[in-house]
Amino acid sequence: MPYYRVAGTIPPKRHTQFRRPDGGLYSEELMGAEGFSSDSALLYHAHVPSAIVDSRPWELPDLTTTPNHPLRPRHLRLHALGDQGDWRSVDAVTGRRLVLGNADVRLNYAVVGATSPLYRNAIGDECVYVEGGTATVETLFGAIDAGPGDYVVIPRGTTHRWVPTGDSASGTTPLRLYTIEANSHITPPKRYLSARGQFLEHAPYCERDLRPPGAPPVVEATDVEVYLKHRGAGGVVGSVVTHATHPFDVVGWDGCLYPYAFNLADFEPITGRVHQPPPVHQMFEGANFVVCNFVPRKVDYHPLAVPVPYYHSNVDSDEVMFYVGGNYEARKGSGIGLGSISLHPGGHAHGPQPGAAEASLGAERFDETAVMVDTFRPLELGEGARACEDPDYAWTWAGRRTGATGADA
Repeated sequence: MPYYRVAGTIPPKRHTQFRRPDGGLYSEELMGAEGFSSDSALLYHAHVPSAIVDSRPWELPDLTTTPNHPLRPRHLRLHALGDQGDWRSVDAVTGRRLVLGNADVRLNYAVVGATSPLYRNAIGDECVYVEGGTATVETLFGAIDAGPGDYVVIPRGTTHRWVPTGDSASGTTPLRLYTIEANSHITPPKRYLSARGQFLEHAPYCERDLRPPGAPPVVEATDVEVYLKHRGAGGVVGSVVTHATHPFDVVGWDGCLYPYAFNLADFEPITGRVHQPPPVHQMFEGANFVVCNFVPRKVDYHPLAVPVPYYHSNVDSDEVMFYVGGNYEARKGSGIGLGSISLHPGGHAHGPQPGAAEASLGAERFDETAVMVDTFRPLELGEGARACEDPDYAWTWAGRRTGATGADA
């Protein structure tokens, strides 16, 4: 988890009187995980954070999914979703389109040009990968500037909003966001951490690579709406809650639970004489899923090494690859390019396209970047996937299709 941090002004001892300039008490809020048994942050509000004056339903975007049946690998061209409507009026919260999902995690994509409403996810942590464009993520802890190659990890319950900046605000370059919504927490892998939570020497990144938010903002406003995603009948539901005062009224906080950013350029790849398995590329873990990233790196240096991956069967998981940079050597000839997603489901043996293994012999370096999510329960197709699928991908290893019977998903 992120290291301990102090921001703004706090009293010398927790749970003691801390007074505003007018003599009244600041409102102390403990934001903690796992029922006071895990990481937490202690925030000091100028006003009462639980004071609300209204609540109404929020009709969420289409979250229905369809099974991957009949079973097949899938290729999704996410950039095509940006061509469906004017992205300049789309925001990062209400404009998300569900691509893949199951009971543990939802993978969304949004092409954005507008500032989002204030938003809080009460179901799980979010990990947002910035594929392109720039933004400031304003949170009650402080602001984080984000750009291409950044992960932004936002703990459950954090009020925040996405504000496009630069060319993304002027309508020149869209902000492209790939959002991993968990029904759990998203953390560094346990094997990277000591018993007390410090990154160990074998980890491919460390505390110095994590970018915490800046100074907490203090915003004075009344009757402020916050879009809230929470549990309800049938699963995920939405509400719009009106706070009596602005949630961004924190004068100081400390603790180990807060949003942070990490850029892929700071991930140190682990390589070897022969091909290394995907766990060496792991970045995060959640309940029943992991997040890995493949970055430019020196490849296998055994004199007889085959640098591209061997064929493998996902016995326990579905594998989702989001291709975001360079040329992914194992997928040449498949139609996959930047902005593509491949879904290789459990039960399907997959690996390099025909000829890719031979073509990789003698390579010393791969200049490729991809974000991978492996899930331990089957993924289903959201409306975003159904709107941008390449129907021919499944047959590219054989180069043909027999026209077998069976309803297509």
